Amino acid sequence: MPVAVIDIGTNTTRLLVAEPQDGEVVELERRTVITRLGQGVDATGRLAGEAMDRVAEAIAGYRELIDRLGAEKVVAVATSAMRDAENGPAFRDYLREKYGVDARTISGDEEARLTFLGATAGRNDDRDTVVIDIGGGSTEYVLGRAGEDPSFHTSTQMGSVRHTERFLRTDPPKQEELQALAEDVRRIVPELAAAHAIAVAGTATSLAAIDGAEEPHGYRLGLAACERITAMLAALPVSERRDVKGLHPDRAPTIVAGAVILTESIRALGLELAEVSDRDLLHGAARAA
Repeated sequence: MPVAVIDIGTNTTRLLVAEPQDGEVVELERRTVITRLGQGVDATGRLAGEAMDRVAEAIAGYRELIDRLGAEKVVAVATSAMRDAENGPAFRDYLREKYGVDARTISGDEEARLTFLGATAGRNDDRDTVVIDIGGGSTEYVLGRAGEDPSFHTSTQMGSVRHTERFLRTDPPKQEELQALAEDVRRIVPELAAAHAIAVAGTATSLAAIDGAEEPHGYRLGLAACERITAMLAALPVSERRDVKGLHPDRAPTIVAGAVILTESIRALGLELAEVSDRDLLHGAARAA
């Protein structure tokens, strides 16, 4: 029987409909809508009305698709923006009453655990691996080995939407803004001894696509490529960034901050590259359902 997983994130609202088979998660349908629920939350502590409207519209479409595919079990999780917003509980109540989607706000620790499960499941790799999950409002770092419980995890108050709003106030951003952003990232990235990194979520898959990857999953994204792409994106105003090949136009306003976070994370971890994966929280939640 198919299971549906909805992830209500700070920047995107995502859906995975999958069929668990012999310990694997077989995708039937996957959708992503950039809804920017975290718009202004860092400054106001509340979800904006227009942001909630965007999420509700996405959920309405997902509800129709879930019913059409016959997924009787629906797991919905909400992350950073919902955790931080004063009116998050009221919005969750609305989604449950209107669409029958009972979103559970998970902690940063639970988000990290599920992301690691999704990113490393089925891998034959005994190296110490750090999973980097750059979201809109938080970034998770999870260290461990495939098939084992993580040995370390942390959820930070650092994300592509949050750090765009905190640091990048001009378009295109000034060099001093970029430097301040990079310095803050370096201050936050934990000191970890890892032989390998897996980068998940939209920032990583976007940079892989910009770098020319036909299939982002499994792409080896080098530090030098991250530096080059970040510099290119930061030099463009948002209007021109929307036309960059491989970048979804709706990611243009926040991709620079996300790219800086990924670049500085790889550098701080002492690695030369990160492997990109499109298996993340959605797949982990589907496995745990």
